[in-house]
Amino acid sequence: MEEPTPGGAQSRPTVLLVDDEESILNSLRRLLRSQPYDILLADSGAKALEILEQRPVDVVMSDARMPNMDGATLLAHIHQRYPSTLRILLTGYADMTLIAKAINEGQIHRYISKPWNDEDMLVTLRQALAYRHSESERQRLEKLTRQQNKQLKTLNATLEKHVAARTAELQQTADMLDLAYEELKRSYVTGTEVFSLLANLRLPKAKQSNRQIIELIRVYCTTHGLGEADSRDMTMAAALYNIGKLGWSDSMVTTPADLLASTELDLYRAYPKQSESLLMTLDPTKDAARIILHHQECWDGSGFPDHLKGEAIPLGSRWLKLAVDFIELQRGLILERQMSSAEALLFIRRYAGKVYDPGLVEDFVGVCAVFLSDDTLNDPRVKVLSTRDLATGMTLARNLNADNGMLLLNAGKVLSGPLVEKLIAFEAMEGAEYSIFVKVPEEPKAAASAAG
Repeated sequence: MEEPTPGGAQSRPTVLLVDDEESILNSLRRLLRSQPYDILLADSGAKALEILEQRPVDVVMSDARMPNMDGATLLAHIHQRYPSTLRILLTGYADMTLIAKAINEGQIHRYISKPWNDEDMLVTLRQALAYRHSESERQRLEKLTRQQNKQLKTLNATLEKHVAARTAELQQTADMLDLAYEELKRSYVTGTEVFSLLANLRLPKAKQSNRQIIELIRVYCTTHGLGEADSRDMTMAAALYNIGKLGWSDSMVTTPADLLASTELDLYRAYPKQSESLLMTLDPTKDAARIILHHQECWDGSGFPDHLKGEAIPLGSRWLKLAVDFIELQRGLILERQMSSAEALLFIRRYAGKVYDPGLVEDFVGVCAVFLSDDTLNDPRVKVLSTRDLATGMTLARNLNADNGMLLLNAGKVLSGPLVEKLIAFEAMEGAEYSIFVKVPEEPKAAASAAG
C-alpha cells in the first residue's frame, strides 16, 4: 500500500541506498524489489548528494566505510541540507567512534549491522518510513495551524474593528433614542398641562385650580431638588389629579365638597380611583397615576379610597394633597367660603396630624411663601413687556396663559421671530392685551466694554 504524501495524495516513498560495493547494492535492491518503494542507488557519498539535489528522498541508508567520504560524514551533510530525510547507517564493523559520529553529527534514525537479517531490515525501513510520514504530517499540520492562526488573528482584528464600529453606531442610536424619549416625556408633561387647563374651562374662572397647583408643585420640586423623573411625575399628577371628575355634572363640579348631597358623596370619593384608572393605560403617566390615587388619603386614616394611614401614604401623594387643598380652599371647592392664602395655610396647620402629614406642614408653608412671593420680580433680567416689545432670544420667565386660562407657552421657552408674530396675531384675534414676563439675555461683557 502506498504511503500518503503530506498533501494527502498517494505516492511511493523513495529510498536511496549508498555503498561503494556493487554486490551490497544489488543484494539490497533484490531484497527491496517487492516493496512499494522507489529504489535509488549510489556508489559514493558524492553521487548520493547529486541525487538528493535532483529529487526528494524519504530515507537514505548508507554504508559506514566508504572511500573519500564515509557514511557518517555523508549523513552529517544530509542532516544539514535535508533535515527531513531520515538517515540509517549500515556498518559491518564494531566501530563505536564512527557510530557515535553518525549519531551526533548525522542525527541518524537507526544503524544496522552487517550482515543484516532480511526481516529486520524490512521492518526497520517500514518503521523509518512510517516515522517519516508521521513527521511530515505533523509538520504539515503545524504549518497549516500557523496559517490558520494567522488568518484567525487577522479575522479577529477585522471583526473587532467591525464590532467596535457597530457598537459605536448602536450606542449613538441608543443615545439618540434616549434623547428622543426624554424629549417625548417632556412633551407629555406639556401635553398633560394643556389638557388639564382645557378640562378646567368647565369651571368658572374663579374656581379654576389646575394651573396654580401645577405652579405650586413646580416650586416644591425646585426647592427640594427633585430629579427630572420625579419632577415630571409630580407635575403630571398636579395637572391631572381631577381628571376623574370629567364625568360629573356641571353643578357637581362647582359645588364645594362639604355641600355635596349624600347621593353624590360616593361619586366624589371615587374620583381619585377613576383618575388613576384613566391614566394607568399610558406608560409615561403610570407613576403620576399612583400619586393621584392616594392624594385624598388622610394622615389619621380617614381619607379615601383605601384609608391609608401615616407614612403608608406615598410621599408624593401627601405633597399633592397639601397643594390641592391649599388652592381649592381658596377657590371654594372644599368649603362654601373662599379663603385667602393665609387662611388656607391656617386651616392646613389646624389639621396637621389629622388630615395632613405633621412633618410636612411647616415645610409646605415655606414652599407657599416662595410660591406667593414670585421671585421672578426680584430678578433684574426679568421684564414685563407687551407682545410688540418682544424680541428673538428672550426667554419666558412665567407660563403664558390666555384670558380663559388656557396655557399658551411654558416658562423657559425661548422666543423666536415666527413665535412672536403668532403671539401678536393671537392677541389681536382674542382682543386681549398680554403682559408677558420675559428674561432678557445679558450682553457679553466684552461687547459691553467695547460699547463703553
